Amino acid sequence: MSSLKKQSGSLQEKAGISPPEITNSAAISQIQINRRKQPSSDELIKGILDQNRTALSRAITLVESTHPEHAEKANDVIKGCLPHANRSIRIGITGVPGVGKSTFIEAFGKFLTALGKKVAILAVDPSSSLSHGSILGDKTRMEELVKDENAFIRPSASGDTLGGVARKTRESIILCEAAGFDTIIIETVGVGQSETAVHSMVDFFLLLKISGAGDELQGIKRGIMEMADAIVINKADGDNIKKANQAKLEFNRALHLFPPKKSTWQPKVTTCSAITNDGIPEIWDTISSYFEMTNETGYFQEKRKDQNQFWMMETINEQLKLNFYNKPEIIIQLEQNKKAVQNDELSPFAAAQRLLRLYFEEGTK
Repeated sequence: MSSLKKQSGSLQEKAGISPPEITNSAAISQIQINRRKQPSSDELIKGILDQNRTALSRAITLVESTHPEHAEKANDVIKGCLPHANRSIRIGITGVPGVGKSTFIEAFGKFLTALGKKVAILAVDPSSSLSHGSILGDKTRMEELVKDENAFIRPSASGDTLGGVARKTRESIILCEAAGFDTIIIETVGVGQSETAVHSMVDFFLLLKISGAGDELQGIKRGIMEMADAIVINKADGDNIKKANQAKLEFNRALHLFPPKKSTWQPKVTTCSAITNDGIPEIWDTISSYFEMTNETGYFQEKRKDQNQFWMMETINEQLKLNFYNKPEIIIQLEQNKKAVQNDELSPFAAAQRLLRLYFEEGTK
């Protein structure tokens, strides 16, 4: 035991040396008070319009909260920011896990900030269905971009439903635009369900693929292919360049089999390497060409108007659902009906009708 005590490690404090006094109790107390103090809606709006990152982060946290009081305050903030929004381009990026989304977004984001763009990245991390936890690792993966003063990275947990997060992402876009960000990048979870939701809130949808992961076409869902405005074969470097170029040819042939888009835009297929930055400028050229064309034809604004209408309907649906499950009488009856359904005493359909009838009866009182 004595020999163990004599051993010293790099993390051990040397005897006789005491840590310097760098804080005092008054300073600590003031920091704690400031952290507890919640800024008003007007203070948050002013902070966002002044391009204050802390105010923007706190407002997004407010938007993501499920607390009823927070929802009302969040709506006030969004209402105040809305006149200053809609001044950006919105790019959705999707791809299966392992395709290199975070690495690509960092390389692409650094390229954009070098052009003088202000880039906000809203990334959704999948939550565990068991613990409901999420590691929110995008800031760790984008260690260089996170230091860029012209970039803002906000990872969020997907929670129980991807649709709910998509709505909050939609509101976060408005806040980021009001804070002066002219390019918004939304990274999807990449599990299939979220693509439709993200596609409904962006102007340009980019599908990331990698070569050498099996049949290049067989595993692609038709729906995602039809949504994509561009397909990028990532990791086109080293020995993989030949495979990436072959995949590019195959995807190009496949895209010509799809019906024309409403925008009349013909999706492009390109290759890139997020490690060497090869192909990154060409991707931006493709996106710029898309915006130039859709602005000339009027499709850009038409799509934005359709999206606004879509999200109005989605918000109504979500609020009705939230209101239903928060009714005290429904909470009580729901548990009773669950047990009845589990014990085959009541059919799921009859139970649902009974609960809905109760909900509407409560609403008329």
